[in-house]
Amino acid sequence: MFSLSASTRPRLRAAGWISAAALSASLAFSGVVAVPAMAADTAASLTGLILGVGADESQRIVTWYSSEDVDQVVQVAPTSALVDGDFPASAASFTATGTANIASSGGYNRHATITNLAENTAYSYRVGSAGDWSPVHSFATQSFEGDFDFLFFGDPQIGASGDVAKDGQGWADTLDVALGANPNAELLVSGGDQVESANTESQWDAFLASDKLRQYPWVATIGNHDVGGKAYEQHLYTPNTDRSAAYYANGDPGSNTSGGDYWFIYKDVLFIDLNSNSYTTSGASGGDDAHVDYVTDVVKTHGADAKYTVLVYHHSIYSAASHAKDADNKVRRVDFPATFSKLGVDLVLQGHDHVYTRSYEIKNGVKANTDEQPGQEDLFVGPGGVIYLTANSASGSKYYDITAPDGSGTSGAGNGADPLKPSDYWYNSVQSQEKTRSYVKVQVTKDQLVVQDIRSQAFASNPVGSLVDEVAIHPNHGDGQQIQVDVPDAAPGEFGWTIDGHNGLVDLGTATEHDNQYFEATGQINPITVSDTRKSLAPWSVAATISDFEDNGTSFSGKYLGWSPKIVTAGAGAAPGTAVVSGYDRGDGLSVSRTLGAAKKGHERGTATIGADLHLKLPNQIDKGSYRATLTLTGLAG
Repeated sequence: MFSLSASTRPRLRAAGWISAAALSASLAFSGVVAVPAMAADTAASLTGLILGVGADESQRIVTWYSSEDVDQVVQVAPTSALVDGDFPASAASFTATGTANIASSGGYNRHATITNLAENTAYSYRVGSAGDWSPVHSFATQSFEGDFDFLFFGDPQIGASGDVAKDGQGWADTLDVALGANPNAELLVSGGDQVESANTESQWDAFLASDKLRQYPWVATIGNHDVGGKAYEQHLYTPNTDRSAAYYANGDPGSNTSGGDYWFIYKDVLFIDLNSNSYTTSGASGGDDAHVDYVTDVVKTHGADAKYTVLVYHHSIYSAASHAKDADNKVRRVDFPATFSKLGVDLVLQGHDHVYTRSYEIKNGVKANTDEQPGQEDLFVGPGGVIYLTANSASGSKYYDITAPDGSGTSGAGNGADPLKPSDYWYNSVQSQEKTRSYVKVQVTKDQLVVQDIRSQAFASNPVGSLVDEVAIHPNHGDGQQIQVDVPDAAPGEFGWTIDGHNGLVDLGTATEHDNQYFEATGQINPITVSDTRKSLAPWSVAATISDFEDNGTSFSGKYLGWSPKIVTAGAGAAPGTAVVSGYDRGDGLSVSRTLGAAKKGHERGTATIGADLHLKLPNQIDKGSYRATLTLTGLAG
């Protein structure tokens, strides 16, 4: 007789743990193309570059002018991947498209959509082609969920004062002040009228001069000073845009005019932007009816994907200055409010009147809450309640004086006075004209929109950054109680295994001889606890192989050891491997890799304990000794 033993002292490969993050593929951009080659003599002048909003948080649209009609791209890479300012070979490139500009603009326009951006990442980008690149610019993404701030700017209208340089300087200063105070703002939203004269490129150059417009996405809006030419569309390409005839003031998208309605979702806000220049059907367009249908369709299709709905268009229907009594605004004031209330719009952002106003809660075109006080800072709106905001000039190029209410109007109280403050219009909770540059900050939080009108220029004793107005808008949740929970990104999770207990020697005892032909011994391995917390729920398996058994220079093959895997404690989708007989009877036993346990794709997360009964059977010609072998475990995770 002789004594025989085996130990399971697994050498855990890859430290015994495989991180799901390490298994995942690196970020892949869609729409990626190779950078086109350029002939040496086709260098293009690249100007007017602006970063625009995309269809969601993971996209940006870049638009620019080119002096040559050549193939170009936007090249993008995480800033951390640049080496001494050079883009890595792995940089993604997105094909640009565009057309020839109108004659007064000259050259060509180009735009490309950057997709599949990762959150919380700084990116660098440039436009052009190999050997002919623009300067490098940068932007940063933030978390794709949760609270965020955006900034709203009333008519820069560069050139309105008659001094383009002065207007451009004021506009650039407002951007510097606003983003200096709010560097984590995620969107810059336009109230329209980027320039005074639609196709005057010197005004566009001044509007686009600030590098902030290459760092933060601009949400473009068509104003009445932008609509009279194609330069607006050439400079400001927008996502999900319907350029049907109904959304052009003259009903002709092919004419020398700009138009279109568009929408996008950013985090929990559905933004809808309208071309309010098209408000009647007299010019063969769809007029306000088309916009009403558009907003209705977008909200019905996408409203459930957002917690707030914000509309943006140029012509303020509830303002206080020279445009308050315009005939066209009286038309819109009849056409829009009931639909906006019915659809549950939360906030409407407007420009055009170069004055600051904040409406009372308006429902179906009338003041919804007769108890609401002027300047009230907390509003708990009821069903259908909408707040309308008009932004003052962000550049200081032009201001309008506040006008007096009167009996004019087309419906309801028309342009009558507020009983609570007869010098103001009935619909305005706040109206202010300091003739001082300002911008609006909107904080989007879980259960309120906080709106602030902020000075970007000192006024009297009020410094830069001081507030003109502030209000918290608390949305109505209906008759029930809405409950929200924030679910963060799941940890990448891990797949791994540990050996239960003290991982003692697996002692098969003393083998028993049978019929003077073979020795036989049985036992079981120390159980293995498998843990899989990966979000991917990818398949996994644990396999093992045994070395030769050795004792002081003598040995025998590990093929003589077989096993019967079993699940000791169920979990993590674990299923036992197939039983393997000793090589004495047939095959290679455990001398080749065999599956101890495994789980299929889509299994539940959790832990399981797997084990195996061991069966050793070997010829009786083996020399006497105390033999040991090592069982090596290997984990595979998909």
